[in-house]
Amino acid sequence: MKYKTKLLIGFGFLLVLMLVLLGTISNALTHLTQNINEIVDDRYMKLKAANNMQNHVNNMSRLVAGIVIDETPQSINKDKRALEESISKASAAFDVLTQKTEHDRTKVLLSQIASEYQIYTQLSRRISELAEAGQKTEAIALINADMKGQKDELFHMIDNVKALQESLLDDAYDRSMEQYEFIKKLSFYLMIFGLLSGSAVTAWVIRGISKNLTGITSIISSVGYRSTDKFPRIPVTSRDEIGDIARAFNEMAQTLEEHAEQEKEFTLAMQEHSWLKTQLADITATYQGVHDINKLAELLIRKLTPLVGASYGVFYIREGQSDHWRFVKAGTFARDSQEIGSLAFEEGEGLVGQCAVENKVIQISKLPEHYVKISSGLGSSAPSSLILVPVSHEGQVLAVLELASFLPFTELQRNLLEEVAGTMGTAINSIFVHMQVRKLLKESQTLTEELQSQSEELQLQQEELRSINEKLEEQYKNSELKARELEKVKEELEKQAEQVQKASRYKSEFLANMSHELRTPLNSLLILSQILSENKEKNLTDKQVEYATTIFTSGKNLLTLINEILDLTKVESGKMEINRGEVSIKSIAIYAERGFRPLAIQKGLGFSVEIADDVPDKLWADEQRLQQIITNLLSNAFKFTSQGEIRLKLSREEIDDIAYVSIAVQDTGIGIPAEKQEIIFEAFQQADGTTSRKYGGTGLGLSISREMAKLLGGFIQVESVEGMGSTFTLYLPIEEQISTGSDPYSLPPVAAGMTAAEDQPPVSVDGEGLIGKKALVVDDDMRNIFALTAALEERKMTVIYAENGREGIQALEDNPDVDIVLMDIMMPEMDGYEAIEAIRRMPSMEKLPIIALTAKAMKHDRERCIEAGASDYISKPVEMEQLISLMRVWLYSPMEGKE
Repeated sequence: MKYKTKLLIGFGFLLVLMLVLLGTISNALTHLTQNINEIVDDRYMKLKAANNMQNHVNNMSRLVAGIVIDETPQSINKDKRALEESISKASAAFDVLTQKTEHDRTKVLLSQIASEYQIYTQLSRRISELAEAGQKTEAIALINADMKGQKDELFHMIDNVKALQESLLDDAYDRSMEQYEFIKKLSFYLMIFGLLSGSAVTAWVIRGISKNLTGITSIISSVGYRSTDKFPRIPVTSRDEIGDIARAFNEMAQTLEEHAEQEKEFTLAMQEHSWLKTQLADITATYQGVHDINKLAELLIRKLTPLVGASYGVFYIREGQSDHWRFVKAGTFARDSQEIGSLAFEEGEGLVGQCAVENKVIQISKLPEHYVKISSGLGSSAPSSLILVPVSHEGQVLAVLELASFLPFTELQRNLLEEVAGTMGTAINSIFVHMQVRKLLKESQTLTEELQSQSEELQLQQEELRSINEKLEEQYKNSELKARELEKVKEELEKQAEQVQKASRYKSEFLANMSHELRTPLNSLLILSQILSENKEKNLTDKQVEYATTIFTSGKNLLTLINEILDLTKVESGKMEINRGEVSIKSIAIYAERGFRPLAIQKGLGFSVEIADDVPDKLWADEQRLQQIITNLLSNAFKFTSQGEIRLKLSREEIDDIAYVSIAVQDTGIGIPAEKQEIIFEAFQQADGTTSRKYGGTGLGLSISREMAKLLGGFIQVESVEGMGSTFTLYLPIEEQISTGSDPYSLPPVAAGMTAAEDQPPVSVDGEGLIGKKALVVDDDMRNIFALTAALEERKMTVIYAENGREGIQALEDNPDVDIVLMDIMMPEMDGYEAIEAIRRMPSMEKLPIIALTAKAMKHDRERCIEAGASDYISKPVEMEQLISLMRVWLYSPMEGKE
């Protein structure tokens, strides 16, 4: 029953006056209802549409960046579909904004947004097309130059619309409150009039109106003290105007709660993404440095199984030949007295074999009751869900991961498994390659031992023949037969010797190719991690900078290991070349001082270099190998010394009437036990060889140093007392034609942090002199192109690229203003040597600086590059500061440059 009906019954004699009062109240309530409906149906919905449009535009930006980074057509197509879906949703949200818009300023802003959004959409599709066409440098340039600014401008306009809508929302709310206050006052006067007219009717009417209005007032007032994700509701107890207000308020509360729920979902999605990337990085770090496939399998299954909520896990590794692969169990999780899983599966056999054949994830829910039992100390039960994930590398499945859980696997857990499988393939393949290298080395050693054994047998047979010939001349025919047999044995031995040489040659070629394959990805890893660790844009946290620094340091350690293995191989095969010449004693001292003074300051250690008066000015040796030995000895001294000092002493000594220059490295470090002082010179050996050792390293440095010392005609001795320090002394013979210095030499002090920068050519004010220069990068690996481009563009250079020599020549013809070329050597179609020779035949490019980059790093590489016409040579992984320094030398050299 309407209030006006109640009042007519109670106050008939005041009909005219009451009709006027009730009409006024009804009109005010109607306006109040309209204002609330406007808040809910128009203003808030437009605010919601503006927020949705911003979210989808932001998602478009993320997807465009993802398309540029993606490396496979499948991932690019997936992101393109998602991009088109976001464009469609953003357009739908904009349509909501334009509906029933009568405010002039809003129309102007929406018109501007429509124009900016159309440009932003076209730019997003253009960048996507460039990335799909392989023009990722241009795509990245558009993102950095245009897309970010366009997005910021579009967001600014949308924020203006939101601010305008919020202002209109506040105005509507203020009008509602004014009308509400008006209704309260009118009701008050009506109650006064009712008291005068009749206490009974007045009490009845006032109680009904006051109760409903008080309830609405208290509920609306409580909104400001509640969380934004849950709003109170006004009970609808009547069909009158108060009921209309209650229904409108309830609809508004429902809409606001839906908006809060959407924000929660978005926040949850971002948290899941962050969790996924964090766990992936943690798992990747777990198997870094692992070279045993079974250990890798155990580490991964123990780390990954509980991470995805599984209670059972088996890891199968591929074994066998290409015509007969089988997958053998290598790691398990939650094993009990019963053996978990079969020991092996053929390709196509069971779910494991089928997963390997299809190279797809297989997920099964509602497992049979007796499929498998998972046991604990309290009992056992059957899992409900099973998932099998293939681990592949370049399309070939190398392993299969099988997990079971009591609960269904979530989409996030499945995404983590697929991401981990993608990175594990490379690690497993690397271990397989490492195992193959060890197998080849072992086979080579076996062949050498067999050859030696057969040679000894041949000598015995020859001695027997001589004895028979002396005693039994009558058995001459027998001797001839034996001689023919020996000739056959000799031929067999010659064949075997040829096979050993061929195996050695294959080993060298394999090591060269292995060096290239390891250095190529390591190059981009070192460059990009160094850029991240420098944090020039100051947009990374300290923890992220620490992660990047750790990646860079680990990459440098891996490079050192590669170089040490190659050096050891050269020494063992007798192919390490020694280039002797006059070496200045002063240059040795300066090299040590400059190289290790900053490290001494950093560790708080004393460091001195002393040269005796009777030491000759020069020494006949290989300067590069001598510096390598000194670096190894000093590096070990600093590694094992935490307090005290380190001394480098150069003196003259007589040993068995032979004059030597002794180069002694003394430290106050941990020392070496007497029983370990000989084995530390063996390959892969250390004084502390346990798995819990405090100090890292491969154990190759001293072994290589001792072999190099022998090649230089000298030797290394060690004296040490455990806990008190060690002295490693290198003895090199003195040639008589090298004169002895008469003046004592005092090494000038070198300031902390001093480098050879003073030897560099002058540069511009920016400290690098590369701004505005144009570089051409020629490399068949997009990772290296991306890394070098990022590093050079940071230094304000213009960079173009080509993926082989032929494309590089075409790029030079199209861009004659190129200032310098960075040329990879090993490339398809036309390699770096051919490309350099072709460029030098171009009249306008005879003096163009060309720096050769190669990951092969074997002997004669530098000579071949220079002979082909390269200006200079640097091996991968590229040390960016070294490369920048080299580029400045050639860009500002007065003898070089383009004509």
